[in-house]
Amino acid sequence: MAEESVFRNLLEVLVSASSEIERAYKDSCELVDLDTCLLLIAECFRCLRNACVECARNQHIMRNLGLISTSVHLIKLLHGIQIQEELLLSALRCSLQFLGNIAAGNVESQNSIWKCAFPDLFLTCLTYSDEKIVAYCCMVLFTCLNSEKVRELLDPGNLTVALHVLKVYKEQLESEWSFLIVTDHLLKCPELVKTLYAKLSNQERVTLLELMLAKVSEDNPVTGEEMNVFIRHAEFLAGCFQEKCEAVLKLTSAAGADEEALVTIRLLDVLCEMTSNSKQLEHLQVLPGLLDTAIDTLRLTHHAGQQAVNIFTATRAMTGEEEISHPAVNFKSHLIRLIGNLCYKNKENQNKVHDLDGIFLILDNCRIDDNNPFVNQWAVFAIRNLTEENERNQELIMQMDDEGLLDSCALKSMGLEVEKQDGKLILRSLGEKTS
Repeated sequence: MAEESVFRNLLEVLVSASSEIERAYKDSCELVDLDTCLLLIAECFRCLRNACVECARNQHIMRNLGLISTSVHLIKLLHGIQIQEELLLSALRCSLQFLGNIAAGNVESQNSIWKCAFPDLFLTCLTYSDEKIVAYCCMVLFTCLNSEKVRELLDPGNLTVALHVLKVYKEQLESEWSFLIVTDHLLKCPELVKTLYAKLSNQERVTLLELMLAKVSEDNPVTGEEMNVFIRHAEFLAGCFQEKCEAVLKLTSAAGADEEALVTIRLLDVLCEMTSNSKQLEHLQVLPGLLDTAIDTLRLTHHAGQQAVNIFTATRAMTGEEEISHPAVNFKSHLIRLIGNLCYKNKENQNKVHDLDGIFLILDNCRIDDNNPFVNQWAVFAIRNLTEENERNQELIMQMDDEGLLDSCALKSMGLEVEKQDGKLILRSLGEKTS
């Protein structure tokens, strides 16, 4: 219910304070009462911040008075003060909260802030030493972003903003706003993700992939246009996995976790989740080379585990109380999961696994393995998908069983047994009664 004159008076106070600070630093003279000046600025922004909460009228008045441009100018000015006093931090925090509140639900204010503040203010505040200032800056950025503005981040000069957001998330995992910027905005632009990925370190790539994993693992599945976006992500990530998959073999060394190998592990995790979605699965099933790569990588890791004792060696070392924390735990399980997904109701891929000797490879990995505690469950799933309406693959398993090439214990450990019925192979669960 405040009159416009109230906000005009506050504007005059901020302009006056801004001029006094500029004059003091321009003339290299000491500001007589900096503390009082900073306190006054903070109180003005507190008033403005509170007055525009869910109030379109006040947001409109403040914007038309020029409070947005004045605030952005003052934030940049305050950033130049080389002190870390609480009063300065309070003034900066309140100013950013004001920008966040005046932008909330108000497209005109969002556009005005973007015009005045992008990219300089965001680059300044995202790298500030105070976590609250960084968080409030992320809030403003999240509120202002839309699909059109996200594309502006593709400009080489603006890409640094997106890089800083990822860095904020990596260093401040409790920062909800940086998480939302990536998952709700940046991930909706495949071109930006591809450009970002090329610029990131391996550690930062892991962070980005973990955010993608969080997005594709959400309870609410992606639909519509967002589905088309994630299909493009899937194609890009599949290419990255095919290119770098052998990096995981570096983990056979006891030297510690290799960052490039960690990227490979996260790529596989994301692809497993993506192939659990029917729409994305259909696209990934026909990607050239992905299934071949998954089988080859399973073969390489399986062989590496047989050649020497390492993370890919099947082990039963755990007593039940120990826990293996190696990043490659479940890697072979996830490879089998990916192969099983890619063969779901897909005769061509079922036959390809047959031709690449992948069925025996999957069955040969079905041993109790503390490094891959869920390998049997995923193998059951993969064998089911490989044999569903595929007599050729069914007959191969039966032939291996007849010739003694298949360890029946492996099938039993999976909860399966092979049985002939009316001249045909029946692969059934143990304990399942025949009709």
